[in-house]
Order: sequence, then C-alpha cells, then structure tokens
Amino acid sequence: MNTSLKLKKAISFFTRAIEQDNKRNYEYALHMYLEGVQLLIEVSRYEGNSDYSREVILNKCSHYLDRAERLKTYLLKINYQADISSKPSETEDVETKLLQGKMEGVIVETDCAVTWSDVVNLEDVKKTLEEAVILPLKFPQIFTGMRKTWKGILLFGPPGTGKSLLAKALASEAKASTFISVSSSDIVSKLFGDSEKMVKNLFKLARSRKPSIIFIDEVDSLCSSRSSTESDATRRIKTEFLVQMDGVTSNNDGVLILGATNIPWALDAGIRRRFEKRIYVPLPNEIVRYYMFRFHIGDTPNDINDRDLRELAKLTDMYSGADINILVRDATMQPIRKILAATHFHRVTGQCPTNPSVILDDLLTPCRSKSPDAIPMDWQQVPSDKLIEPLVTMDDMRRALVSSKATVTAQDLRRYDAFQSSFGLE
Repeated sequence: MNTSLKLKKAISFFTRAIEQDNKRNYEYALHMYLEGVQLLIEVSRYEGNSDYSREVILNKCSHYLDRAERLKTYLLKINYQADISSKPSETEDVETKLLQGKMEGVIVETDCAVTWSDVVNLEDVKKTLEEAVILPLKFPQIFTGMRKTWKGILLFGPPGTGKSLLAKALASEAKASTFISVSSSDIVSKLFGDSEKMVKNLFKLARSRKPSIIFIDEVDSLCSSRSSTESDATRRIKTEFLVQMDGVTSNNDGVLILGATNIPWALDAGIRRRFEKRIYVPLPNEIVRYYMFRFHIGDTPNDINDRDLRELAKLTDMYSGADINILVRDATMQPIRKILAATHFHRVTGQCPTNPSVILDDLLTPCRSKSPDAIPMDWQQVPSDKLIEPLVTMDDMRRALVSSKATVTAQDLRRYDAFQSSFGLE
C-alpha cells in the first residue's frame, strides 16, 4: 500500500473512531483509533516527508493516542468493576505478562542470511561494532575496570547507506547474544496507549536475556527533541527511554542499545548523550561504488567489463548503496523487457536452463526482425525450457541511469557534515 492510500485509510479509521466514540461504543472506537495511529506512524516514516510534515503527522498521532489512552483507562476501570473478584495485583500481573509476551515477538533469530561480507565497505563501522559486541562476547575477561563496553551506539547518515543492513549483519555475527529489533510501531501501537510500559518491559526483557542488543530503527520517531507542544504520552515515552537507558536504578550491564537514524539533529539532547558512540555512515565514494556495482551485478548474465564498472562508479556521484541497488535491479530488468517486446527469436547453442550440465543447440533468444535466421514468434510461443535471456549490457545500465536518480542532495550532506562536526566521532 502506497503512502497516499495509507493516509486515506488512516483518515477513514479516525472518522469511524470519532463516530463510534460519540455513540459511546468505546471498544470499537479504541480499535479504530489505534489502527489509524499505526498507519499514520508508517506514513510519517516516508522519506519524502519534510520535517514539518513529519511533525504535523506525529502531533496528530499524539492527539488520537491521548484519546485512545483515556478510553483504555475507562474500559479497564469498567471491566475491573464488573469482576470484583479480580484482585488488582493479579490484574496488573496478567497485564505485565501480556506486555512481555508481545515483546517476545521483537526478538530476531540470529541465524540470519546477512553477514559482514554482504555489507560493502564500512570497515570502520564494522570494527567499532566488533569492538562493542563481538569481542566482549568472546573475551569478557579483558573488559574490566575502565575498559568497559559501550552502552549505546548511534548510526546516522543519509538514507540507503546500510545502517539497517549493518544491524542485520550484527544479529548474524553476534550469535551468542539476544538481538531485539524494535521501531515506533512496536512501542506505540501495540500497547493501546501504555507506551511507557512497553519501553520498560523492552529493557526488562533485554536484561533477562543478556548479553543482548536492542536495535531501534528510526530512533528519531520515538526520541525527537522535547517541546512545549508535544503531548503527555509522547513526553512519557521519552522520559521512560531516558530512565531505562541511563537512570539511577537501571543496570544495563550486558545490554547494548544500537540506534539508527536519517535525521540525527532531530534527536533529544538527553538521548543523544546516552549514545556514547555516534558513528557517521556516509555515502560510498567512487572506489566503494565500483565494488557495489560488481557485487550487485553478481552472477547475472552480462557483458559488462571492468572498465564499464569504473565508468558507472564515476557517473553515480551522490548515489547511496540503496540507489545503486535500485539502478542495477532496473538494468537487469531490461533483458526481460526485450523478451516481452520481441517479435522474432533465433536459435542459439548454450546450457540447458533447467540442467546446466547439458548443452543444447535449439535454445531461443530475442533478435531483430532483419536477422538472417530470425523466426517470427513472441515470448508466449517459446517453450519455458528453451529460453536464453539476453545479456545485461552497458547500454542497459545507461538507460537505468536516466530513470534512477540519487535520493540525497548536497544540502542534505551539509547537514550531516555539520552534525558530524559537532557531535559525531571520527
């Protein structure tokens, strides 16, 4: 579902919620409010939003979430009065267990397909994560006294530079630790308004499963700068994060908080201070882009040589890793489009598509209508085991370059450089 459809659906949920709220059908209204809030949070994470648009959307979320909290409190009170045999302590214990059960769903299996080798370059970032996570797991005896492990690491930089991919690779490499991945939707929408309880249970779960890593993607959506206009619910979430990350009563030994954000300047100052290591994940340079093109093209049939790869690296200044991935994917679709558009095919010799060890001389591939051995036919007439796809060419890459543009601007980079200069670590 695209962003505009999500926004329309969220508005529809809120309209129905208000109608049912006025009719005192509070349970249904609560459900509608929460469904709408969850969709708005997803809309707010759209990278095309301006800072102002994101703030307006999150303020709307806070407004409707406040109403949902009041409805939740009222319904809990009504349910409690209806069952006078239930003791408050038992009710609280059941609710706590329910919250902890929901938090179990954010634990990521460490047997993940992504490894360090899948992350092109970023060697300095990998070494820092190995220093903070992998080494303490293998040699805990050397991290004593002043030589303590980092408690919080913030990865910041332009979108598409590999921050989330690094987190996935870390989950795979740190097999001896529990990896917990959360986002704003896990904290806000699953708690029916009791977000600070979810934060508390998140850290409680991490401490009970240590050594553990809490990865907070888009941490700015939860911990942006505090202001006088924000709702009480939003303020309580931030306060609970501050207390749990570095409070007087918090003991986070064996727990690493790993955050990722595209807009680090929006973070609350208290949260920023608690991320002891703030690491800039930059756009790839020309050398790295060369290796990225080689990695993404991989074993796709192609006739692109080393000189072509170096030319592509020069032509893609300001492209992120995700931009290059999209460009290559678009280029690799060009042979498919040639197959769909072809009106003639000709016979070639090659490996059998279903059994590479067998060589066949009656395979078919698209060709021009004026080719000497051209056979008039379209792709629907080609047997599925007789098709040989055309090679990906440099022309396909150039055609993809026209439609696949960089998503990061020079103005964006200046903001990242300014933050790096003020708060980042070399």
